Amino acid sequence: MGAIPAQRESVARASDVPTRDGDALPHAPAHAHATFPGGPLAPGAARALLRAAFAEWAELALPGTEFLTDRQSDDAVVVASELVTNAVIHAGTDVELDCRLEACSGALVVEVLDHHPSRAPRDGDPEPSYGTPEYGRGLRLVAALAETWGITYRTGAKTVWAQLPAGGKEALDGIQAYAGDRARDRALRVAGILAPESPPSPSRAPAPPAPVSRGEDRDWLNRGALSFLAEASDLLAGQLDENLVAALAGQLIVPRLADWCAVWLEDEVAGRWGSPRPGEADSGWGEGGVSGPRLARVWHCSETRIEDLRQALEKEPPGTPGTDHPGPVPFPWPGEALGPHGTHGSALAYRLTAGGRPLGTLVIGRAGLVSFPDEITGLVEDLSRRVALAIGAARQYARQATISAVLQRGLLPGAVAEIPGVRSALVYEPCDKGGPSGDFYDLFPAGDGRWCFAVGDVQGKGPEAAVVIGLARPWLRLLAREGYRVADVLDRLNQLLLDDATEAADAAARALASAGGRPMRPGDGPQTRFLSLLYGELAPFDGGVRCTLASAGHPLPLLLASDGEVRTAARPQTLLGVVEDETYTSETFELRPGDSLLCVTDGVTERRSGSRQFDDEDGLADVLAGCAGLDAQLIAERIKRLVHEFGARPPEDDLALLVLQAE
Repeated sequence: MGAIPAQRESVARASDVPTRDGDALPHAPAHAHATFPGGPLAPGAARALLRAAFAEWAELALPGTEFLTDRQSDDAVVVASELVTNAVIHAGTDVELDCRLEACSGALVVEVLDHHPSRAPRDGDPEPSYGTPEYGRGLRLVAALAETWGITYRTGAKTVWAQLPAGGKEALDGIQAYAGDRARDRALRVAGILAPESPPSPSRAPAPPAPVSRGEDRDWLNRGALSFLAEASDLLAGQLDENLVAALAGQLIVPRLADWCAVWLEDEVAGRWGSPRPGEADSGWGEGGVSGPRLARVWHCSETRIEDLRQALEKEPPGTPGTDHPGPVPFPWPGEALGPHGTHGSALAYRLTAGGRPLGTLVIGRAGLVSFPDEITGLVEDLSRRVALAIGAARQYARQATISAVLQRGLLPGAVAEIPGVRSALVYEPCDKGGPSGDFYDLFPAGDGRWCFAVGDVQGKGPEAAVVIGLARPWLRLLAREGYRVADVLDRLNQLLLDDATEAADAAARALASAGGRPMRPGDGPQTRFLSLLYGELAPFDGGVRCTLASAGHPLPLLLASDGEVRTAARPQTLLGVVEDETYTSETFELRPGDSLLCVTDGVTERRSGSRQFDDEDGLADVLAGCAGLDAQLIAERIKRLVHEFGARPPEDDLALLVLQAE
């Protein structure tokens, strides 16, 4: 697709629209407006709104409705659905839909506004692809159906607009060339498939649907499948839990494509698929083994039938598919579980695979059919591939999240040591809950009546930062317990970062790039992994605690005296891992009863609110001065609360702070 069209500003219309003869029309212009939450129900609500608006305009005979055709109305519904979906998925804010009918020309103008102006509408991958692409079709549909379209950027908002000519644009040839004959032959209107229906009344079940004939399927055929698969891909890709993917698949299929559906998921931990019994391979599905799939989701157009259907399906789970059946295969009809109107019908099972690995089974069924029409089976087959990809992605995310959680726990101490005569309080909040943080802390006994503490921040995040922390923290403990002084510990740790840590972190970066399937980029080569560190040693004595510490490129610690005076407790020095043979020095002072030492990472000092930072004009020192008389835990909680309240948005960096207070 070409460049994004130029901006277009909306022009407000007067309430009276002149006719061709110069007289004022008695009605206000045809106009509809609504605001939707940025969730998965927004596209369906937008479609329902426009259908209702078009019907109302026609009933009132508003100006311009004499030009309004079914094709133009359908095109406007598709355009609005695509634009709202794009806004929901890629902006994530509330969405405003505005539609008006030009009285003189009969053109329909659809505008969708979101509140993420810095994020442009997605238009697919910039690189050309072969075959039919699976993503980024929304704006292509808009361009194919609209006479003109574009984007308007305003302060705090972005509006994507499209103008559809009277009668609708002759765009079928363009869509067919883009999607291919196969996609068009299977097309079903996305409006009827995705729009959520009101749940049936629990007091009475809905009447069983009439059998769907091939002719009725042909009536559905138009441009819908293209939009349906594009929207389904985006909605499924946004789910990070395989059970939610299964639930969403049921909502996409029932009731438009089938009366009911079920999703079995392969248990990767328990084992592989069971083997079919002898003689059943030709049918395509055999008896499941001991470690077969679990029934994750059952969906029926009548809620009163779901539990009976689930019980029937659990008695006969799908087994492994035969090699002669790469596509859908017949599935045993569940019989009386669907009631007197559902004793006969057709059911098909689709194997869900991604990357050559079986992930589960999708089964659809419809009462009163001898067999599903080819248009339905083909569309569900395309959808099942997207469901499988979404399940695979959700499982990969779950595995990565588990690995990251285990890794994060391994990078931090299992427990913070209790120091005689010292109260301690810790706040640790990683910004990215799904990956290792760049911040770390430690507080441990070093022997001979000494306790050591550290608060550090590695350049970057993720696996490379984890490698550096995984080397630095054990070395800190080892050197401290060997009796090295604070300054000597930093000297040796600096040399370690310049050697082993850099090589290990670069190896992690290369492994990460390889796992992601991308080539090494220039920035992926050997890099120094800087570490800012505040490291100290505590030695309690009668009447206080002797503290020796050093700061290597880290925010300076603050000492709060019992009388409320605040001062820095160290001097700035070079980051670790920057200068070879750097010599570090330390400071020694005494913590008297009631004195508190505050150690933080830059997630506190550099917390932003517009152009301001939390520590501008000694902001952190002023906050600490206001904590005089509080114990360590209350000081930590108060600073954390003020840091969060400083900006309107959540913190964008890891946050760690440690308070040490002499009793």
